[in-house]
Amino acid sequence: MKVLISGGTGFIGRALAASLLKDGHLVWLLSRSAASGRMPPGAQVVKWDARSAAGWGGLMNEIDTVVNLCGKSLSSWPWTKATQREFLESRVFAGAALVEAIQQASHRPGVLLQASGINHYGLRGSRADESTPPGEDFLARLTVDWEAATRPLEELGVRRVVTRSAVVLGKGEGLLPLMSLPVRLYVGGPLGSGEQSMPWIHIADEIGAMRFLIDQESARGPYNLIAPQPTSSAEFMRRLAHALKRPYWFPTPAFLLRLVLGGMSVLVVEGRFSQPKRLSESGFRFRFPGLEEAFADLFPMGSNPHS
Repeated sequence: MKVLISGGTGFIGRALAASLLKDGHLVWLLSRSAASGRMPPGAQVVKWDARSAAGWGGLMNEIDTVVNLCGKSLSSWPWTKATQREFLESRVFAGAALVEAIQQASHRPGVLLQASGINHYGLRGSRADESTPPGEDFLARLTVDWEAATRPLEELGVRRVVTRSAVVLGKGEGLLPLMSLPVRLYVGGPLGSGEQSMPWIHIADEIGAMRFLIDQESARGPYNLIAPQPTSSAEFMRRLAHALKRPYWFPTPAFLLRLVLGGMSVLVVEGRFSQPKRLSESGFRFRFPGLEEAFADLFPMGSNPHS
């Protein structure tokens, strides 16, 4: 199988590329920098501007599967109006560029996997699944526009899968090192009330689910990529402190987080519980359904998360 990954030079993209390459597939990574850097051996890096098909679109004639992970990281701080615009444009323009390349191709890929976020369902409400309508807050509207960017491909007969991912936990990468920092500094504790959802998924299950959905010919539409056991923020931080053999006691008031983080504070002080209903019903089996086994893998014997 020949796979093209946009946004493939990031944490999830590199992990997916490594998994595919290990099984003998051919992988191209679209990047705004032609430097290979930390890319998995065997991956071919192709330069693009993430806005058009110019200069690389002909490659699409060789591709069987497209994975669109492109989008400016939400960890970029502070969330100014300009930054929020970059969040939107980096997602919408990249999606439109992929649509342009596929429309022009004489041989079109069979499937496109479109990344999105579990924040699609909004910050409050009962436990959400894929049938729950989108929320009205900034993050929810961002996912709506992100997903819509590649929707025209469905009219071309391309099977399109949308993966609404939770926070992806990996060893020394993604948001986990930042999330574990206050715990390692002995000031870990509940963030705000601690009752809000902490959506997460282990990197092994994120990659496993993505490959599962690529291979499933019947898979179409949205799938929540989130661990099946619902987790509150307080429970997440408590188990993280236990895994790192640190105390859990220092609460951080919601008003202080909002003051320091501004709009970005919604990532840690608010959140709606969601479930991977369609993924579970399709037969996917999680390797790490709960935090205990996930942290045991990520922090063996309380090891350094950067190792």
